[in-house]
Formats: sequence, structure tokens, C-alpha cells
Amino acid sequence: MKSFKLPRAKALLTVCGLLATAPLPAAAQGSVLPPPPMPAHDCQAYSGIPAGFGPAKQGVANQAGLVAIAGGRFLMGSDEGYPEEKPVHPVQVQAFQIDQHEVTNAQFAQFVAATGYVTQAERVPEFPSNAQVPEQYRQPGSAVFTPPAATHDHDHHDGHNQHAPTGNYNWWVWVPGANWRHPGGPDTNLNGRDNHPVVHIAYEDALAYARWLGRDLPTEEQWEFAARGGLESARYPWGNTPEVRGRLMANTWQGSFPAKNLLRDGYEGTAPVGCFPANNYGLWDSVGNVWEWTRSAWQPQHRPLTPKPLVAAAKDAKANPATGVIKGGSFLCAANFCVRYRPASRQPQETTLSTQHVGFRTVLNREQK
Repeated sequence: MKSFKLPRAKALLTVCGLLATAPLPAAAQGSVLPPPPMPAHDCQAYSGIPAGFGPAKQGVANQAGLVAIAGGRFLMGSDEGYPEEKPVHPVQVQAFQIDQHEVTNAQFAQFVAATGYVTQAERVPEFPSNAQVPEQYRQPGSAVFTPPAATHDHDHHDGHNQHAPTGNYNWWVWVPGANWRHPGGPDTNLNGRDNHPVVHIAYEDALAYARWLGRDLPTEEQWEFAARGGLESARYPWGNTPEVRGRLMANTWQGSFPAKNLLRDGYEGTAPVGCFPANNYGLWDSVGNVWEWTRSAWQPQHRPLTPKPLVAAAKDAKANPATGVIKGGSFLCAANFCVRYRPASRQPQETTLSTQHVGFRTVLNREQK
């Protein structure tokens, strides 16, 4: 197996924190908040399939694994974070339901078994006939994280080790054969990972899964409202400090990214869903673990006076990939780079591109019931 450095244009859309790599300013002062509830189940024992899970039937959406969000008015964004999070503005959100967990490998596997669906990463890429594209990028594959000057089990192949300076963002490599079934490349698998979030999911893959259940993807507003858990002015879903009495509250990167991961949280990559405390609305992993797709189109800053466009299709009329919004940060976000494990954080993602740290969850709107 060979792997290849991602072109810089694609790296810009996938690397966590490229929009601003400096740490955020000191935490805003706020009231002392009680710690969120402890995990209600053993995440390692969870099968990854909620009771009653299955496709929509006779036009009735499946509601397994959903939690109800009452809706309301909240202040979206942050004036203290990265530029794209500004300005803070009021938003009204109608009642909806949302997956309490990120969609797992087990759930996605049931969808694929029932429908025969083939993800973007498993298909032969499509390019214009006159496009000058190296042969390696014409093979099915996806973007895999490879730390500079580091070797992993799937790195013992020609071209996979990376020794470039970190400023080049060369920790993303294109790996033919990498997809949701093989998250680290063709010589890796999902053994023991049924309850981990599914990754290497492009926008249309997430949307196809949601439609199978009779659901949709959340808008950016819905996602942020749910992730905040009712703590409108707090930086994190649990309060204003990154830890609570020394307890790590999300699966992120501890140490100096990208070279040193201290693994204080016990996970080098994704964690099983639900291993970190749920927020006050009952959402597990509302930040960290994997980035999550929304159906909102990307814009560099919030424009509260202009209705936000939604991503209607992965490509536009000229076959150019659309750019959507992903939220929540991932296991690759660190205090020194990409402090985006916060509800206000947002990142652009090319809709036709999948990576090792992007997954999703779904919503059920009132009109879909």
C-alpha cells in the first residue's frame, strides 16, 4: 500500500485549526457551574446500536437513540474565539430531536447492509476528462492522520512516514483503501470498534444515512443549540474551564500537536461514544471525538441578518464541491492548536472530501415525524 501527501488545497480544508493556530484567549469569567452528570452507562459495553433502531417505515421516521430538544432562543457564536465564530447573535430554534450519540460504526454498517450504499471514499473519484491528476488520486481512498516523524501500525509502507516541518501541514496523507471500514488504511479494520463513531464520511454519505432513517442532518444553529446544553454563555458544554476538578471532559489531544500526544484521556484516536460526560441535554461527545457534519453552507463569519444557505447537494451546477460547516472539534484538537472543542467553534469542510476525524449525528424535525 502506498499513501500520498494531500495537496495543500485539500489540507487547508481538513486540518484542524488552520484558520487560526494560536490558543484562545483566557477563559471568560462566569458563574461556577455544577459538574455535568456522570456517564449513565459503561461506554465500553455499549453495542453501538440503540434499542429499536431501523429504517423509516411507511413514511414514519425511526426515533431510536434520539433526545428531545425543546428549542428556544439563544446567543450563537463567540466574540472571544476565532474570527469565524463572530459575531455573537441571537437565534431562534424550533423544537427538534437529535442523536444522543455520534453515529457509530455499528449503526452505519446496518444502513449499508440494508441498502448496499457505497461511500464516497469507496468509489473511484470523478475528475473532468482533461484534469491532470496523478494516478494515485484516481483510486478510492481518504485522508488519514499521520504524525510527523512518527510510525504507526499502518505506516510500514513506502511513502507513509512523514518528516516534514509542521508548518507544511503534512500530517494528512491520502491513503488508497482508507474508508469507514478501514479507518487507518486497508490493513486496519473495525474489530472491537462497533461503538466508535463512524469516520471517513463525506456529506452525501451522512445525508443518505439520515434519509434512510427518515431524518436529516442538523443545521449549524440546531447543532450549536443542542451542544451547549442550555449553558448559553459558557465556553464548553460543561462550563468555562477545559477540565472539571482535574477530570477530562472530552476526547481531545493532550500535549503538543502534532508531534506529542500524552494520551491522558486514554485514547489515541476515536473513543467509544459516551465515554465522556453528557451535557445537560443528554448529548454525549457534543465536542471532541470527531467533527460532525451540519447541512449549513460555509460562510467565513456569521451573518445574522442574512438567511444562511443550506447545502442542497455535494456539488454545484458546475460540478465543483460545495463547502459545508462541521462542528465540535475532534480527537486531534489540542490546547496549542485548534481549540475547537467548543460549541461555538466551526470549520469549513469540502463536501466531497472524507477524513479520519469527521463523522456526524442526525436530527428529526417536527415536519419529518
